Amino acid sequence: MLNTAKSIAETLKKHKKVKIVSHIDADGITAGSIASMCLKREGIEHSVDFVKQLDENVIEKLRNENPELVWFTDLGSGMIDKLEGLNAVITDHHKIQDMQKANNHLNPHLFGKNGAVDISGAGLTYLVAKNMNSKNIDLSALAIIGAVGDMQDSEYGKLIGTNRKILQDGEKSGVIDCNIDIRFFGRETKPVFKLLQYANDPIIPGLTGREENCIKFLQDLDINMKDEERWRKWINLNKDEKRKIVSKIVFTLLSKGFGHKNAKRVLGEVYILTKEKSGTELHDAKEFATLLNSCGRYNKTEIGYNVCLGNRDEYLQRARTLLQGHRRTLVDALQFVNNLGITKRKYIQYFHAKDNINEKIVGIVAGMLIPYADKMPLIAFANSEDGVKVSARTDRSLVEKGLDLSVVMNLSAKKVGGIGGGHNVAAGATIPKNTEEEFLEETERIVKEQIG
Repeated sequence: MLNTAKSIAETLKKHKKVKIVSHIDADGITAGSIASMCLKREGIEHSVDFVKQLDENVIEKLRNENPELVWFTDLGSGMIDKLEGLNAVITDHHKIQDMQKANNHLNPHLFGKNGAVDISGAGLTYLVAKNMNSKNIDLSALAIIGAVGDMQDSEYGKLIGTNRKILQDGEKSGVIDCNIDIRFFGRETKPVFKLLQYANDPIIPGLTGREENCIKFLQDLDINMKDEERWRKWINLNKDEKRKIVSKIVFTLLSKGFGHKNAKRVLGEVYILTKEKSGTELHDAKEFATLLNSCGRYNKTEIGYNVCLGNRDEYLQRARTLLQGHRRTLVDALQFVNNLGITKRKYIQYFHAKDNINEKIVGIVAGMLIPYADKMPLIAFANSEDGVKVSARTDRSLVEKGLDLSVVMNLSAKKVGGIGGGHNVAAGATIPKNTEEEFLEETERIVKEQIG
């Protein structure tokens, strides 16, 4: 991969003007920010566009603009066959639809690595930045935020593979530190009862989404929730208090039948951004990533982008407002699906949120539900301006049996006139309205073919 990263870096240096096109989630925003910062340091003129998905309309618009060079970050691999006529380089970790056309393309799948856990779009963009100038090693912090935002640490409770080497760069340059702690969102910024209320990876039965239950849970453990008038945060607790809470959460998960795998996910590596202020959303990589996701999911990517660039004050305050709404929306969405129920077929399961869940977060919701759903791929639908948004998630054990949701989404979407792609464990599509049943039938047929 390093040779390709070096080659793309040299290509970028030869151009006076570059157009960056990136995705709208945390990984995409950090990838676009890394690209922007390294080009700025080289004195290369550039602009950045963040898009919900790379489709033919976006590509046609780019062709009309006729940029000198396009740098696709955290997208592009699924549309290689549509990019003819564009001078482009790609740093993307999603499945490649046409390996034969993967020129000027940095993607882990070209090197036998798994793009869902080995490295993110931001990480790949960082490798190019590092090869442009070794001083860009400080951008490793943004790469780690992107990886955590893409939940690449979720499967093993820590970052692995190439992400691990990027983490080492961050530690070496003094911008990242890591230790073992509870992995829930809000360690730095939320009162402890709120941390439990918003817990979703894993969900805590009886606590997630239920404030009163969370308060009683802490009272029963004799945890003092306030220091005088201030609510205590997780980082304010002592080791014994933390131990008591974690032990009770693990006991709850095991006693409710959620298994050792989910219980082990409570604790894991957490990544601290040492140059950021303690007690803020920017000090913890998971919170920083969630902040960026809240910007992207609600069409405010420019806010997250500016926060990444270091333009705080106004942008950070606006991002915090979006974050507060994002967390409430996720809890409400989980409750909606709980009330709606998940429909089970022979080889797959699904729910259709229609207009009740924002299509930009339906994939997050599906991912939260996977540990508690039956051992079948979960397909989530939500209405969108472009038709119907589809998000597919699965347990890694099915991937080990041959399931590849990237292929499933790509072929099923094509069958009904849509587009799709992604990773083997998490993928998505956009399909025309009223084609959901045909899409499900094709999806089930392919899943059956892959895993029997």
